[in-house]
Amino acid sequence: MRIGILLLVALASAARMTGDVALLVSEPYGKFGFFNPTGHASIYLSGVCAETPTKLRLCEPGETGVVISRYNRIAGRDWIAMPLLPYLYAVERPEDVPEFANAAVVAHLRDKYRRARLRELVPDGPEGETPKGDWTQLAGAAYDRSIYGFAISTTREDDERLIRHLNTQNNERRFNLFYRNCADFARGIINFYYPGALGRNLVADAGISTPKHSAKALVKYGRRRPELGLRHFVIPQVPGMPRSTKVRGVNESLVRSKKYVAPLVVLQPWVAATAGAAYLISGRFNPSGQPHVVCEPATLAACSASAASELRETAQTSTGLSNLRHASGN
Repeated sequence: MRIGILLLVALASAARMTGDVALLVSEPYGKFGFFNPTGHASIYLSGVCAETPTKLRLCEPGETGVVISRYNRIAGRDWIAMPLLPYLYAVERPEDVPEFANAAVVAHLRDKYRRARLRELVPDGPEGETPKGDWTQLAGAAYDRSIYGFAISTTREDDERLIRHLNTQNNERRFNLFYRNCADFARGIINFYYPGALGRNLVADAGISTPKHSAKALVKYGRRRPELGLRHFVIPQVPGMPRSTKVRGVNESLVRSKKYVAPLVVLQPWVAATAGAAYLISGRFNPSGQPHVVCEPATLAACSASAASELRETAQTSTGLSNLRHASGN
């Protein structure tokens, strides 16, 4: 595990040389995930780092970027940026990532990191105790769920534009489950770099932004633009906690979850039929079924910087050959 995490950090460090924006699709977990299995969307930026959790800057050599997302009830903020390793594992050194982490271990790691780095954002309780709340989403995400990444290239200039944009806008809570959720925020960041790349799915998701559709749209966009070097990776859940479940869209949740589809079939069969048709028409996409490299101890070598570079070089070469054939009339 420690060797694997070192390689993950190496990947992020190397990716910064060219810059990447990655959509991270996190599987649902816990009680909220049981009722709303759409999961969580966030953005990883390899060339952007956090001066504070709410102020961004360009990364220095050796830094590994940030994960930034919209949250609902954390310090009254709309978005918060976290360094990559703490976001995934609630530690600052790869060698401190445990190979197995139960609830007690995860709680300890999260609170230790909070006390060291997040106290101004998430202060102690009245008696100095660990506060309750959604702040736990900021650190140790890989203990709760598996995360699928879909990355394309960016430029330093565009990273600088995004930093200016986010640092100057009003960063106050704006979350709304239906039209300003985490997937809406992630979609906005991708579209900031590549206008029009992602949109809502009016059929499969009733116009609600979902992590799954955002990933589907980004994959489709990346295949149309091979020079962007689209690549997929997976950060698996660390063993120890209850396993996360599959990411689903809105209508898919209705027709593939027994707790919803059974009463619908009995009480409103036309609703169940409509949802099923919508899902079959435009909602089918499996993030875990896409070709990807798996960032885990046994196979993290595939996540190395050379593999990422080869993907880009292959895409650029293919584009160049295509242009050459077009110019020569072949």
